Amino acid sequence: MRILITGANGMLGRDLQTVLAATEHDVTALGRAELDVTDRAAVLAAVEGHDWVVNSAAYTAVDDAETDATTAHAVNATAAGYLAEASATHRARMVQISTDYVFDGTANEPYAEDHPVNPLSVYGRTKADGERLVREAAPDAIILRTAWLYGEHGPNFVTAILRATRARETVSVLTDQRGQPTWTRDLAERIRLVIDHGVPGGTYHATNAGDASR
Repeated sequence: MRILITGANGMLGRDLQTVLAATEHDVTALGRAELDVTDRAAVLAAVEGHDWVVNSAAYTAVDDAETDATTAHAVNATAAGYLAEASATHRARMVQISTDYVFDGTANEPYAEDHPVNPLSVYGRTKADGERLVREAAPDAIILRTAWLYGEHGPNFVTAILRATRARETVSVLTDQRGQPTWTRDLAERIRLVIDHGVPGGTYHATNAGDASR
């Protein structure tokens, strides 16, 4: 099968390339420089000829999104809708990567997939809008919600803490949040299984087991 990866130079995108390179799939990996996912015409052209599209392109700067909502919405919502439209047009299946930020964080146990979304941040709202646009354009798309990603490639919370410990004797971190830290290589392997098994369209949660505070 021919698989298109968007956001291919990001933390998850690079692990996806590694995982899929060990398969017989034909992979096209496009980063921001190769594909502007907010350009509808470019997206339609890029998806043509592929059997699967994995959208790992995202605006992930949660704090910055509060003051840059237009860009965050263009990348996380509008672009996701374009990719879903292109997938439906060219009869490709789509995997959309989403986030636990679509919820309000008030639960004391893991959220079920059918729990109503209630995002509290701009970032969460743009990702929830992206989910909606994907479902509308490509009902057979697979939406994978994940959480607290960290990995070998790219900045993340773990590398930020390691960097801080080298610079300061004391590091202060908020303890009022708990989540499910998820290794991007594990998520990439799960995406491979989703593709290989042709999982039915729908919304699924995809995180590592357990939970922790930051």
